[in-house]
Amino acid sequence: MVRLRRIVVSLLVIFAIFMTIGVNWVQMGGLMIPIPYPTLFNSISVDFVRLFINAELPKGVTLLILNPFDPLFASMEVSLMLGFFISTPIILREIWAFISPALYEHEKRLLKWTVIPAMLLFAAGAMFSYFVVTPEVLDFVRFYSQSLGIQPTLSLRSFVNIVVSFMIALGISFEMPLVMVVTTRFGFVSSRTWMRNWRWGVLGSFIIALFISPGTTGGVMETLIGLTLSSLYMLGALISSKVERRKLEERLA
Repeated sequence: MVRLRRIVVSLLVIFAIFMTIGVNWVQMGGLMIPIPYPTLFNSISVDFVRLFINAELPKGVTLLILNPFDPLFASMEVSLMLGFFISTPIILREIWAFISPALYEHEKRLLKWTVIPAMLLFAAGAMFSYFVVTPEVLDFVRFYSQSLGIQPTLSLRSFVNIVVSFMIALGISFEMPLVMVVTTRFGFVSSRTWMRNWRWGVLGSFIIALFISPGTTGGVMETLIGLTLSSLYMLGALISSKVERRKLEERLA
């Protein structure tokens, strides 16, 4: 319970910082120095919402405020996402402290080595969504609205929800090879099982791609996402095979 409380407190503190603290960049001696200051209207989360609008919103699409609190809810959603990402080391540390007494030394070493790869894979998936997938999804909104002869519009909250949700979804999807390697190392799934079922892995990757992609690029986006996730599956299967072989060699030594 104490560890859960620490996780919740860290999330709330970081969430409050992003919601209520802004940053002014001041030039001092040729360097740009960030100066934090309290604000609700120009906070870090508001800056991120502006960044999303400027970078992701297609030309011709109008953002609407359907609810008076939509801007506030949008900033809160962004703050929550950033809070989870920034507090990941704290969350992992508390989870680690909870489960480590039940693990062997080699299992502890393995899990320690997975922290940085897990964060990098999540960041890679989030960036893939931000720069590749989300722009195509929002273009679908514009093209489909124009085909109906209506002005393409989005509510601010829906727009932010699309950006954040896709970043989280693909960030988690990119963890697939790491999950495969860890389950093989702990003996839950053999590498031969991953290899033998590669067709299902590829099929699942393209099914995910069909759900994610709006289908406005003649199959190009679906193929790109499907091949990316399939490559991650095959990478996980190959690394699992090497990990399993090394585990066997350690036992025989």
